[in-house]
Amino acid sequence: MKFVKDFTWKPGMNVNTLVGNMGNIGFQSIELNNAVESIVKMKKDGAKIYLTFTSNMVTSGLRGFFAQLIKLNMVDAIVTTVGGLEEDIMKAHGEEFIIGNFATDDIELNEKGINRVGNLFIKNESYSRFEDLINPIIKDIYKKKNRWAPSELFNEIGKTLNDENSILYQATKNKVPIFCPAITDGAFGFHLFMFQQNNPDFVIDVVKDFQNILLSTSHDEKKGIISLGGSISKHHAILACLLNGGLDYAVYLTTARHTSGSMSGATTDEAKSWGKIKDASDAATVIGDVSITFPLVMISALEKLTEQGIIKNDE
Repeated sequence: MKFVKDFTWKPGMNVNTLVGNMGNIGFQSIELNNAVESIVKMKKDGAKIYLTFTSNMVTSGLRGFFAQLIKLNMVDAIVTTVGGLEEDIMKAHGEEFIIGNFATDDIELNEKGINRVGNLFIKNESYSRFEDLINPIIKDIYKKKNRWAPSELFNEIGKTLNDENSILYQATKNKVPIFCPAITDGAFGFHLFMFQQNNPDFVIDVVKDFQNILLSTSHDEKKGIISLGGSISKHHAILACLLNGGLDYAVYLTTARHTSGSMSGATTDEAKSWGKIKDASDAATVIGDVSITFPLVMISALEKLTEQGIIKNDE
C-alpha cells in the first residue's frame, strides 16, 4: 500500500528525482511516473518500440528530441502523419517557425500569408520553398524506380538531408523505418499527385507499407508503444501489433478524453477489450499537453536507463 507524500523541492533536483517524487502526489502525477516506469521496462526487456506522434509535435521544438531518441536507439519504428515530415524537411533546410499566441486575429494572419498551429506561426513562403525542395527530390526518386512504399520513400529522402536534428536524417542513418499511412494528407501528397499527372506509372504503394509494418515484428517478439496524441499514427502502430499478438507495453500521452469514444482519447484499458494490449501488459495513460508531459517522462526514463548502463549518450 502506497501513501500520499508531500512534495518538496531540493536544490540540484534532477528530472528523474522530480518525476519520481511526483509519483507520490496523486492524480496525473502518478500516471506520469507510471509512464516512466513502463518505458524503462520496455527498453530493458528488449521490446521493439514504436513511437507515434502527430504533425503538430514536429511543428513544435520536440522535433529535435525525436531525432535524438532515434540516435540513442530508443526507437525501433516511427508512425506519424505527413505534415510533420514536411516540416522536418523544411526545418532541415533552415526554415524557422514563429512563436505567436493563441489569441490572435486569424483573418489578419491569413491576409499576411501566415498559418497558425496553436500558438505557432508558419509563413506561406515556407511551403513555397518546400515545393522547390521536394519536386527535384521526387524526380530523382522516380528515376531510380517508379514504385515506392512510403517508408522506402522517406528513407530515400533522409539520404538527401544533413541535419542532426532531423527525424528523417536520423531515421535513415540508424535504419529506423518511418511509416506514414496517410501520406497524401498534406502538401507532400499534393506534390506527389501533381507529379503523377505527368508520370502515371509513378505509384506510392501504401498497401505494401502495411505489409512492411506487419512484418516489422512478430508474435514472439516483445512489443511496446509510446503514443503521443492520437489519430491514424496511433492506430496504425497498434493495429500492426494487434495482428502480431498485442502489445506488452504501452504508454499513451494525450489531451483527448476517453468519453469522446475517439482513438485519440482511448485509454490503454480500453485497448485491452480489443486485444490490442495484452491483459498483463505494463501500461499507462497520461492526460496532458505532450509538449510538457513527454519531455518530463522521457528525460526521466533516459536518466534511469543511463544510470543502469542500458543506453549510452556519447554527446
